[in-house]
Amino acid sequence: MKKFTSYLTEQKNTHMEHLEDSVLNDGVKGARDAINFLQSLRDMLSGSTARPVNTTVKWDGAPAIFAGTDPRDGKFFIAKKGVFNVNPKIYKTESEIDADISGDLASKFKLALKHLPALGIEGVIQGDFLYSNDTLSSEVIDGEKVVTFHPNTIVYAVPLNSDLGRTIRASSIGIVWHTVYSGDSFESMKASFGQDISTKLKKSKAVWHTDATYKDVSGSATMTAKETAAVTSLLSSAGKTFRGISAKTLNAIADNKDIKDRIKTHFNTKVRAGEKIANPRNHVRGLVNYVIQYYTKQIESKKTEKGKAPWIQKKKEMMQFFGSSNSADLVKIFTLMNQIIDAKELIIKKMDKASSIGTFLKTSKGFEVTAPEGYVAINNDGEAVKLVNRLEFSRANFSDDVIKGWQK
Repeated sequence: MKKFTSYLTEQKNTHMEHLEDSVLNDGVKGARDAINFLQSLRDMLSGSTARPVNTTVKWDGAPAIFAGTDPRDGKFFIAKKGVFNVNPKIYKTESEIDADISGDLASKFKLALKHLPALGIEGVIQGDFLYSNDTLSSEVIDGEKVVTFHPNTIVYAVPLNSDLGRTIRASSIGIVWHTVYSGDSFESMKASFGQDISTKLKKSKAVWHTDATYKDVSGSATMTAKETAAVTSLLSSAGKTFRGISAKTLNAIADNKDIKDRIKTHFNTKVRAGEKIANPRNHVRGLVNYVIQYYTKQIESKKTEKGKAPWIQKKKEMMQFFGSSNSADLVKIFTLMNQIIDAKELIIKKMDKASSIGTFLKTSKGFEVTAPEGYVAINNDGEAVKLVNRLEFSRANFSDDVIKGWQK
């Protein structure tokens, strides 16, 4: 079974799992670690921890961009996520960019190739592209003049005539950095999160860059005793639910990709619809029906008995797990995930108060206040988890009423 953090620390930062999904990904250890992680965050926000949790803000930028020194020849490069392929996909010249990508994406990478060398990047770092100067807009939101950039779903707004606003308007591109890589080759590089990256780089008027480190500049993200008690109550309930789940069932999910994929796929239909699992028992019934229908459809799509046979066997194996013997544990697992999500959302709500840059959704009716996309929290052991209000962000992502950056 993979360690809880293996999705982040053993691999490169190209995909990150949600905190509650660790119950499915890592079984008993994942469930225990998720609860412990929330306890650490609660303690940090209540000011009662001896081991603070480093936290970074998830910016809704696009595309992901890697930059630094190629360890093979010492030359500067930029790259997409293909930097960690067996044959690394990196760009050192505009012609290499043109040979691989085109349009708006190519324009962004050409600007990055032109301006990022001035920062004196050592090693390899990863960030998200936020804007090029020609995509900045001036708006009036709630009576205030602001400069905005809209890389993806969320619109970021800064007072137009503030020092930061003037700096952004004078720059050519904006980047937020969030991950540092170390190693003698692309294949061996390890990701490190939560570092203060931006202050170690040289200044350049052409590049506004920041790191994603969470900073409570408002001083308002400290939990009150009542808020701390509410999170504690949820975590206590989660611990009780966890202790009532069979370790065999939890680990069977973590160790079987097919089981895990079916559970996650069905769960994500709720997320995309912006719905919570209001009744775990009904959710399990729906999950079982979905699994039956999924494998029945696969069987019926095959034209020969030989083609049907492996899918018939797979359906039989799956139904052995999703049968009545594991039903009670599955109900408890979704109850546990609900409790983890509820505690996580209370913590996120408090952390949102520390935001120093306005975040909005652009709709057909104007701008609507929204929270930042979420956070990544890293403890002193190097373990990292993604903290996102999935329902809220999914609603914005899939809503036809919310105008995305690429639709401008």
